[in-house]
Amino acid sequence: MLAPRHIIYTGLEGALLDARTDSFAEAEEALSELARRHIPLVLVTSRTRDEIEPLRRKLEHSHPFIAESGGGIYFPDGYFNIKIPNVTRSGRYLCLAFGRPYKEVCEVLDEVAEESGVGVAGFHHMSAREIAENIGVKPRDAELARSREFDEPFFFTSADEKAIARFVAAAKERGFDARRGQTFWHFSSGSDSARAVRSLTKLFRDATRIKFRAVGIAPASEDLPWIRAVDHAVLLGAPEIHSEDSGAIQSDDLAPENASGPAGWNSSILNIIS
Repeated sequence: MLAPRHIIYTGLEGALLDARTDSFAEAEEALSELARRHIPLVLVTSRTRDEIEPLRRKLEHSHPFIAESGGGIYFPDGYFNIKIPNVTRSGRYLCLAFGRPYKEVCEVLDEVAEESGVGVAGFHHMSAREIAENIGVKPRDAELARSREFDEPFFFTSADEKAIARFVAAAKERGFDARRGQTFWHFSSGSDSARAVRSLTKLFRDATRIKFRAVGIAPASEDLPWIRAVDHAVLLGAPEIHSEDSGAIQSDDLAPENASGPAGWNSSILNIIS
């Protein structure tokens, strides 16, 4: 690793990727410039490790990434020249896990549902075909989405609002988080995207021993806890915001408004690193 001036954390849909097509064609100029300058680009996503692999191949991505909404940080072998405590092997990567293991998550989900008197259907209850029909993807892609390590998507099959509130409270008592997503609810324990970003930023700083700016870029349309864990945040489609605990970058460093999607991502990144 060369010592970079920036670390870029990016959301995917609506930022680096077109929300409808998953294309990053309009971001290729900035991607090439990041690669030329050896600036790390960290993907932050709710997708699984297996889901993110095809995209990493297309991007020729060789940096760490954060998957399953902060369930774990994944590092290519030998990426850092320092010892990282508590890492485990996950496929081709080393993984620093924050979330509880998937098997335990599924077991507790079923237990809390039974205790609360609600019906739930999680990915572990469904076939790849059923998941594909629910999320509108091909069965092969559904299989990748089903290969989970920390977080279980689910929906309620029988429950009113009072029962759902009872379920959420019971989960919290057990140390688990049940949160409503765009398509599914999600059930996990320990997964924390903001904590993952802070931990990875510290690893970069420990490994490089230099000062750099941690920049986060994501769509303004989503509530992303990790965007508040960087030195400078760019919300595409909205005025920029700055982390309360950092004055590293002044408000006039970038344009006050940013276009959404990969075109906005491209221009924002080029402005940041220029």
